[in-house]
Formats: sequence, C-alpha cells, structure tokens
Amino acid sequence: MLLLKNGRILDPYTGLDDVLDILIGQEGEICRIGKQISTPEAETVDLSGLTVAPGFVDTHVHFRDPGQTEKEDLFSGARAAAAGGFTTVVCMANTVPACDSVETLSAISARAAQVQNVRILQACAVTKGLRGRELTDFQALRRAGAAGFTDDGINLTDPGLARRAMEQAVRCGVLLSFHEEDPALLGSPGVNAGSAAARQLGVPGADPRSEEAMVERDLALAQQTGARVVFQHISSARSVALIRRAKAAGAAVFCEATPHHLSLTEDAVLTYGANARMNPPLRTECDRQAIVDGLADGTIDLIATDHAPHTAAEKARAWSQAPSGIIGLETAFSVGNTWLVQTGKLTRMQLLEKMSRNPAAIYGLQDKGVAVGHHAELVLLDWERRVVYQTFRSKAVNSPYIGMPLTGTVYGTVFGSRITRNGGTEEAGALR
Repeated sequence: MLLLKNGRILDPYTGLDDVLDILIGQEGEICRIGKQISTPEAETVDLSGLTVAPGFVDTHVHFRDPGQTEKEDLFSGARAAAAGGFTTVVCMANTVPACDSVETLSAISARAAQVQNVRILQACAVTKGLRGRELTDFQALRRAGAAGFTDDGINLTDPGLARRAMEQAVRCGVLLSFHEEDPALLGSPGVNAGSAAARQLGVPGADPRSEEAMVERDLALAQQTGARVVFQHISSARSVALIRRAKAAGAAVFCEATPHHLSLTEDAVLTYGANARMNPPLRTECDRQAIVDGLADGTIDLIATDHAPHTAAEKARAWSQAPSGIIGLETAFSVGNTWLVQTGKLTRMQLLEKMSRNPAAIYGLQDKGVAVGHHAELVLLDWERRVVYQTFRSKAVNSPYIGMPLTGTVYGTVFGSRITRNGGTEEAGALR
C-alpha cells in the first residue's frame, strides 16, 4: 500500500481543492481520501507543498514506433511522458507502416501494454496508407482498440472523402482528428508566410489561409454530418474565430492548441532555427494571443503537445531539408504554467482542465479523477519552482525551450502504486 500525505489535491473532474491524504491499495486503486489517514503497513510519502492532480492526458503524440525508433520508441516516449506528468497518451497513426490495420494496431498495443507507468493508446489512420484515397475499416479498428482516427500530418484534401469519413465516423461512433493545411494554398512549410524569418530564409512560408480554408470547409461538413471532429494544433486567429462561431451554432467539434503555439511567435525561427520549425508554423503575436483567448473562453478545449521527435542530424540539415516538429511532453506543464497561469490568463484548475479533464472527456476515457475506486493516475506539481531544461528523457532534443527560464515543474507521477520521478520509477520514500 502507498500513502500520500499532505498534498493539495486539485481535481478538475470534481472541483476538489483541499489538503488531504490519499491511500492507494496494492492493486493500484485509490482506497481512501481524507484528513490525517494513518496506516502503519503503508509506505508513506510526504507531499507537503506539492499539488496532487489527475495525471495529464496528451491526445497527440508521435512515438515513431514502429518504423523510426531511432527518433523515439514506445518506451523512451513513455519515459518522456512520465517526466512531463502525463499518465495517458494517444499516439498518432503515421508510423511505418501506417497504423491502418488490425494487425499493426494489435502489435503496437501488445508492446504498449509492457509499459507500466503510462497508459499508451493508439489512433488509427483515416485512410489506408495515409494516401487520402480509401477509408480504413473504422468498425474493425474500433473493436481492436483504436482510440480515434487521424491522418495527422496529411490534409484530407478531397472534400468528398472528408465527408465520407465523417459519415462513417458517425455510423461507427468514433472520433476524428484533422490536420488542416490545404497544399494548394500552403506555400512552403515550417515558417509563417510574410515573416522576417521567411524572408531571411528565402522561402514563401506557410500561408495561414491554407489552414483556415480547410477549417472552414470541415466545420461545415461536421455540422452537416454530425461528426465529432477535433481540429488539431490550431495556429491562426481566424481559425479560432471560425471554431468559436461553429461551436456557438451547435457543432460537435473540438479544438486543440499546442504549448508552442500558445507561447511562441514566428520570430522564434530567427533564434532557434529548425528547432522552431513545425507544421502549422508559429505565427504572429496576434495569432498567439487569439489562441490564449480561445483557451480562456473555452473555444479551444485542450492542450496537446504534438510531441514530434527527430534526430539531431535531421534538424541540422538546411532549412528546406529539415523535418518539421519539436518535442513537447517534458516541457508542456512548465510552458502552460508560465504563459497561462503565471500571466493570469487561466487559473490552475483551468490549466488542469485543458491538460487532463477535457482531453479525457473528448476521447471517452473514464475514471481519471482523484476518487475512491479509481486507478491512481496522478501528477505531482510544484507551480512556483523555476526550471531551465537542458536534458530530456526523450531520445530527441529538438526543442526551442532548451535553456529558457520557465516556472513550474512536474515533481513526479503516480501510476497505480508506482511513483515516477523525472521519468524513472523509484521507491516511494525516495521521492522527497
């Protein structure tokens, strides 16, 4: 048994906010929550000064497994997730081969089940081979455990195919998540069109209209079909406004923002080079502020990292050849706390809603709150501690946040009766 003493519980699922003890049983279930619990046979950990909250849920990560495990694999990705306070993650389908069949999904799920401190779920492809031509078998993949369906990284350009995907999703009762960039309007990826960085690099850059046109189209299709659609990593002010309007009209749509889009602008490319290259790109300060406002007013439902590891050699290539994407799991809480809570834009409870309750609800994940009978999946937080990231548990180091002073750290996670600190499982008594 494990007894967590004197932690301040902040639970966005129930609204609980109090300094209480938590007793966790041998099977990892929460047995008791209350004041001054005393159980001599339990291993006791004093969490005075720390917040205990439901573990974070990231519904948009790339663990590159199978096919590109030199960048990341399920086990290194889980270490990075635990170090960032995440106890549940959803991996994207753009593995090699793409996760578009029951066989591939089953193989990934079997390996993921070996991870003991993070729950790893797998999304499956909307189209076979991510080629945008033929839909996968949503029903069979759902029965096999698919968490959702996405061709993330690739736009569903054919409107007829997008409609058929939504209609099939409604019939099967599954969730879709869309990467929105019309290639005909894009320009060049990785940097905002018209920015000083694009001019310096000698490229046209990525036009925000490429995102906005697809968002507008797919909002209309979602309203017509009744499909539940997540709009991934929104980057432009107009996209936020379009989604706000569609939600007000009753569309069953959801929206995610990344830590990098809520904290950085196009100017970061001038400082961090390819470590600030991503799709969609960082945009203007006006766009960044619109994303923060969208998080504050509920237009944007969740924060998802789009954790995208690449090797140092790949990121060292010339701009035109370097891949897009950055790692984000380990820095997500610090970035969110620094730019949202410390600035007064969100309360602590609201940040926990964006990082745990809302993503869990949208993906239909049950029993994630701090409640008796639930499996213990907790994060331990210090909201005021200053941190500078220099090393990572991920295999990759492609991050613009290296060396940047941030506020707020993840002290550890609890998964069942296991405590993890900085990505490594330790004996409970060693936590403090």
